[in-house]
Amino acid sequence: QIKTNFESNLELALKDYNVTTDRHSEAVDTIQRTLHCCGVQNYSDWERTEYFSQRGIPRSCCKNQNDCSEEDLKDPNKAKLKVFVEGCFFLVTSTMESKMSVVAGISFGIACFQV
Repeated sequence: QIKTNFESNLELALKDYNVTTDRHSEAVDTIQRTLHCCGVQNYSDWERTEYFSQRGIPRSCCKNQNDCSEEDLKDPNKAKLKVFVEGCFFLVTSTMESKMSVVAGISFGIACFQV
């Protein structure tokens, strides 16, 4: 349930992403920068957005901020070499799952000690 919810929220955030910093756009940037990912399933998700038609793929997808021009970001073939290609959805959910198993393991361990 969390996954489906997160996926549709991420897709909406991409669709509404804009240059003016709102909370969702900022969250998308943070996720992309931190996890080194781009888009929901992969970087090409951005090609279907309003933002892409104006500015290309967001800078937060760039592997190297100094080598990532707007011209590169507007051309999917060039962008592929300059941006993180992996989508954020899988990375975030797998990160959540690995953290959850740690949490579950710890709570199970604590429960056992109480017997």
